[in-house]
Amino acid sequence: MVEGGPIDVLTGDWLAELTMLILAGNRLKGRPGYAPTFLRQLEDVLGTCLERGIKIVSNAGGLDPAGCAEAVRELAARLGLSARVAHVAGDDLVGRDLDLVNADTGERLAAAPLTANAYLGGRPIAAALSAGADVVVTGRVTDAALVTGPGIWRYGWGPDDLDPLAGSVVAGHVIECGCQATGGNYAFFQDVPDLAHCGFPIAELHADGSCVITKHPGTGGLVSVGTVTAQLLYEIAGPRYPGPDVVARFDTIRLEPDGPDRVRVTGVRGEPPPGTLKVAVNYPAGYRNTMTLVLTGLDVEDKARVAEEAIWARIPKDSFDQVDVTLTGHGLLRITVMDADRRKAGRAFSSAVVETGLAGYPGFHGLTPPGDASPYGVYWPVLVPASEVRPEVYLDGEPVPVDYPGPPAEPGGAVDSGVVVESGSVVEGGTPVVDGATVRMPLGRIAGARSGDKGGNANLGVWTTTPERYAWLAAHLTTERLKELLPELAPYRVDRHPLPNLHALNFVVHGLLGRGVAASPRMDPQAKALGEELRARPVDVPERLVQTV
Repeated sequence: MVEGGPIDVLTGDWLAELTMLILAGNRLKGRPGYAPTFLRQLEDVLGTCLERGIKIVSNAGGLDPAGCAEAVRELAARLGLSARVAHVAGDDLVGRDLDLVNADTGERLAAAPLTANAYLGGRPIAAALSAGADVVVTGRVTDAALVTGPGIWRYGWGPDDLDPLAGSVVAGHVIECGCQATGGNYAFFQDVPDLAHCGFPIAELHADGSCVITKHPGTGGLVSVGTVTAQLLYEIAGPRYPGPDVVARFDTIRLEPDGPDRVRVTGVRGEPPPGTLKVAVNYPAGYRNTMTLVLTGLDVEDKARVAEEAIWARIPKDSFDQVDVTLTGHGLLRITVMDADRRKAGRAFSSAVVETGLAGYPGFHGLTPPGDASPYGVYWPVLVPASEVRPEVYLDGEPVPVDYPGPPAEPGGAVDSGVVVESGSVVEGGTPVVDGATVRMPLGRIAGARSGDKGGNANLGVWTTTPERYAWLAAHLTTERLKELLPELAPYRVDRHPLPNLHALNFVVHGLLGRGVAASPRMDPQAKALGEELRARPVDVPERLVQTV
């Protein structure tokens, strides 16, 4: 990114929801509470960035942004460089009297938090840059804040510049996951040239909040309306995308090609931010262990039953706090146990599984050797009044004033999930369902998809390429039809959010991931494959819509 062409700001997003829990575990073991990989990468480019005036903004500070900033200063000194390093703090709320009501489920947490970090916005980053920082490291900020902050710094946006702020949030959302905007994990991956050398995305951000998504020339990958749409649908809920600086309306985004590997993003409207901030709470929940057995040949379901009976005869199933048993369509029997007792969830369980090897089903063999249990934690999102969280900025250890706008006079509709369409024969505007002859084919031949995790929920975005295809998709793919195509979703509440401006639908599956990634017993705990599973399902598509497929 630094050497491939001109850039003004180099951003780096290190913090997934799971990362804070991992960093907490590292800190308990005497390791840094920030991301050491940031320093290893910085060593290669810091000198060049300082020479070219490229600012560096990253949330790699994790649970210890001050420690990360000090490590950057030590690195610069070792390299013989002079760098002004700022860090953003104030997100850590451990020890505060928090109302620990889960924002997704309404449950109240009784356990003591191991971490509690508010999602800050871009304004403290802008303050650090305005004070002259060359490198800015933060703790928990929103992913998009890494772009919104530089936008505020460069263009001087105030709290009332809602549309430009919203545009910067969309730009940040597009580039936050790196190559996912340039062909990585793309449904139509066969269209992506040289994916092995995929270039990272660039957002050319303008004063009005519009942007162009592109990449450096000569790099692999692809920037197209499709790749940008796929990333826009990643890990979202309804049309209103809330953040500390603004609520971005994803139902107002307009995408259009702007030349090879260039997509222009315009029209984004913004609303005042909510009066609350999201706080990522993590707490230790116990220990878990998983054993996977392979079932081959005939009578696979009967073999699975016999395997379970043999295991639970040795160690009772109801003796564990939680048990999950999954038999996949590929003949894998995956048994996960969770318990507060490490010994019980550890060798006592895994050894019991192995002990059935000579007294169980024919063809017995496993993919996992007997082993100890590992600790796991639970992600627990809560909300706090925004007025109770004050960001702090330090430049080379000295405090920097932060323009704190205070809570909005008219909070945005962050909790309004937007229109949820469950079924019907028409879509918005009265567009009729396409009738006539149909062709049986996998849904993925006419539609792309991308899925992911948000705490205990999963999102599944599905899009197509033309208004006619969208009309059919919106009428056909109701929540009921989705559950028919993916029966594992049947027990869960599913909300559907139409985004006709993107020719897309977004589904939110509540509770599919249980207590979140770290605690989910699913083989795919982040729901990354959910979209591809849907695309493989056969559906009846109107013949005239597939003539160009």
